[in-house]
Amino acid sequence: MDHSGNLFVVAAPSGAGKSSLVKALMEMDVGVHPSVSHTTRAPRGQEVPGREYHFVTPDRFDAMIAAGDFLEWADVHGNRYGTARQTVEQRMAAGGDVMLEIDWQGALQIRRHFAGAVLIFILPPGWNELRARLTGRGEDSGETIELRLRNARLELAQAKQFDYVIINEVFDRALFDLKTIVCAQRLRYSAQVRAHLDTFRALGID
Repeated sequence: MDHSGNLFVVAAPSGAGKSSLVKALMEMDVGVHPSVSHTTRAPRGQEVPGREYHFVTPDRFDAMIAAGDFLEWADVHGNRYGTARQTVEQRMAAGGDVMLEIDWQGALQIRRHFAGAVLIFILPPGWNELRARLTGRGEDSGETIELRLRNARLELAQAKQFDYVIINEVFDRALFDLKTIVCAQRLRYSAQVRAHLDTFRALGID
């Protein structure tokens, strides 16, 4: 499908800092819109329904799958997460850039639907730092942290399938890298034609 906006897909193992980077980017760049995923897990900490996630029951999630409402969905750490198709397509058709925070399985599903999607993988600087971040959040039990670390080995192996990789060692540097990717995508020839068609036609280069 042809859309005016760009689709950025960010994936990472739990604790790599994906959510913090995406949140900081959207505070800097009002042209990037989030897509709030649906999930079957319960809210954590200060999460608000409709802001971080749409929290739904497993039965409701099953109904949405059956109706074809999801652009992608996946089972992650025993809970399911999905991206609603309609919201993403409407925002992109209107010229907005959309950024998805999803796991690697969902990212590769997105690539099958949107060949032009930009896939970005966030890496931690090392295993010790990843463990420290997961522990420091104070949200998960020791058993859950060990599960997340085991899953991270599989997740990290998928980084080679992504377009860009950012190592989140120094937050400000990683944020700059993420912003650079967004800006570069907007400056691609095809994106500039979509955004400034009248200018290109006036110059006779459309």
